[in-house]
Amino acid sequence: MINIVVLNGGRGAGTLIPPLLDVKGVSLTSIVNAYDDGKSTGAIRKFFGMLGPSDIRKVQELMLPKSDTNYDDHLHLFTYRYPENISYESVIDELTKFTRGDENLLTGIVIHDEDVRLALQSFLHEFLESLKVVEKLKNDKFNFSDCSIMNCIYAGAFLASGRNIEHAASYIGKLFNLEGAVLPTSIEDKKLMALRENGEMLYSEADIVELRSNVRIDRIYLLDQCLEKEKFDQLSFEEKTYYLNRHHSYTSASPGVKNALKHADIIIYAAGTQHSSLYPTYLLSGLAEAIADNKSASKIFITNIGADYETPTYKASDYILGAYRYLNLSDARDYSTRELFDAVFVNKSNFKADESYVEFDESSFENIDVDLIVDEFESRISPGKHDGLKLIEVILKIFKLDSHTRLQ
Repeated sequence: MINIVVLNGGRGAGTLIPPLLDVKGVSLTSIVNAYDDGKSTGAIRKFFGMLGPSDIRKVQELMLPKSDTNYDDHLHLFTYRYPENISYESVIDELTKFTRGDENLLTGIVIHDEDVRLALQSFLHEFLESLKVVEKLKNDKFNFSDCSIMNCIYAGAFLASGRNIEHAASYIGKLFNLEGAVLPTSIEDKKLMALRENGEMLYSEADIVELRSNVRIDRIYLLDQCLEKEKFDQLSFEEKTYYLNRHHSYTSASPGVKNALKHADIIIYAAGTQHSSLYPTYLLSGLAEAIADNKSASKIFITNIGADYETPTYKASDYILGAYRYLNLSDARDYSTRELFDAVFVNKSNFKADESYVEFDESSFENIDVDLIVDEFESRISPGKHDGLKLIEVILKIFKLDSHTRLQ
């Protein structure tokens, strides 16, 4: 059995996770951060004081076993969002009838698996009972418009698990017999923010994703509480930096994450959005240490093919240098490049590259102590995305070579 751990985001996992699950003899663990605070996930975090389950949910959806006779029903649950014009009363009525057992319908489908149905009834009961109290305290009603039903289920599972998002994710993984494990990076409810080089403050994960700019992000931070925008905007760049550096929370990677990295045979840094999906993971205390202390694992870094809105000016070397920077910010230890990375994959496109493609700045890698693997990693079917099968083929070749070398 080969233990593979992937550090990834939510949406970007689609090119790598499914083909990895098809490899025989692989035990797969995906590690994602849970700082998303946009749309219905933001409402869940606001009302229940929890981390955001959206990226966990997206990766777990990829791991639903297609051989399960109830696959279509379970996929529906993971993808269903209430219509934007849905009324509060109709959702509450439906969820109440389902939790009481008056009806076996949830979001228009029958839940045939009895174990799943009973668990969902329990979780949604927790959700509804807590929501009643929180709505009174906030003097506000929850907005179900475009809300993922799994976010509501996750809120109930979080409450039933003693407010531990890792335990909730593990329970849901077992409930749906997922083909791999998905772990949130941390169990601490922190707020993700960022400061641009021009002093512009991005006050949430949603801001980082949605407020597009060619001005680079200077640094991301994890804070205990949200900042007051009107007051904080009045500070100078130096004052903002001073405050953020002294209020940044050195949050710990969860025990499950550290254990997965400790026992990994292959560690993959997946491509994806950097400041919202990946850097927050690298920044967690104990994560870089667990990677560096695993001397036997093959450690593979995959650069993006196309520029994303968070890093529009990044060249290929910027991706691994950015990861290296945040991993070294995680604690007081000074890690060498080789402790964290064995090889970096850079795409050499055979398509007609335009300004949206990440430039391969070959000369910049001369000062980076890592094996450089340049190849056509782009999908011929979906240009701009990675060919998951090709990535896995090369990764397994490196792993076998590393294993053979270590045995000599």
